[in-house]
Amino acid sequence: MADRRMLAFFGLKYDPFLPDLPVDDIWISPKAESFLFRVETLVLDGGFAVLSGPSGLGKSKLLQLLAHRLAQIDGVVVRDTERPTSSLGDFYRELGDLFGVTLSVANRYGSFKALRDKWRTHVKNTLMHPVLLLDEAQETAANTLNELRILGSERFDSKNLLTVVLCGDDRLPARFRRPELIPLGTRVRTRLVLQPYAPDELRALLDHLLDRAGAPALLTDGLRDVLVRQCLGNPRVLCNTAHTLLVAAYRKEQAVLDEGLYLEVADRVPAKASR
Repeated sequence: MADRRMLAFFGLKYDPFLPDLPVDDIWISPKAESFLFRVETLVLDGGFAVLSGPSGLGKSKLLQLLAHRLAQIDGVVVRDTERPTSSLGDFYRELGDLFGVTLSVANRYGSFKALRDKWRTHVKNTLMHPVLLLDEAQETAANTLNELRILGSERFDSKNLLTVVLCGDDRLPARFRRPELIPLGTRVRTRLVLQPYAPDELRALLDHLLDRAGAPALLTDGLRDVLVRQCLGNPRVLCNTAHTLLVAAYRKEQAVLDEGLYLEVADRVPAKASR
């Protein structure tokens, strides 16, 4: 939670550099927008989508925005798992809680059938497939992922009962090349692999955040260029640095953040020549 006094000092509605942004103010690139649209259409038929990329590139923010958008579609039920490292038994328990189905882990077939009946009825009544979002999917056991693949399809794999979005770091796509997960990898219908952002994209992100937070002139153009160059294409690094500068500026009662502040905080101020 940002200090309200600090927000008032800078004229900010909220701290644009902290993770808890309003969902409607999240910035997305054109490629990410295309992926979100494809997943929104995927709920009509069900199946798997994959979002992956290095840490700090905004995967969780995209997943948050996706959940928000899907929830606005009539008939779409969106659920997200909380513990990707669960054993298969615990995973079934969590699915039961998420979709309101009483399951008995001792009766695996009964649990399997109850979930499928629930999803089948939902699809029949709404023509929309339930959605399961699984973040940090690179940590999920192979047998759990394969169980999810079998659980969500029927009629010799010709019909889907569930829409699943798997989100994870660079290890996730690599796992689909392993023999035990190739059957799942070949069933992914849409995917987005995030890459480090180009300078113009990062500048657009920074301008967007400041504008939405209500202080478009908070950072000088020079400082924006410095932040973009120094973050190595990583939005999280950019925002963490900008937040550090924001706090430092507040302590100094400096209303506009500039390159001099960056040099001072980074301890790069040249030493004065002795006389």
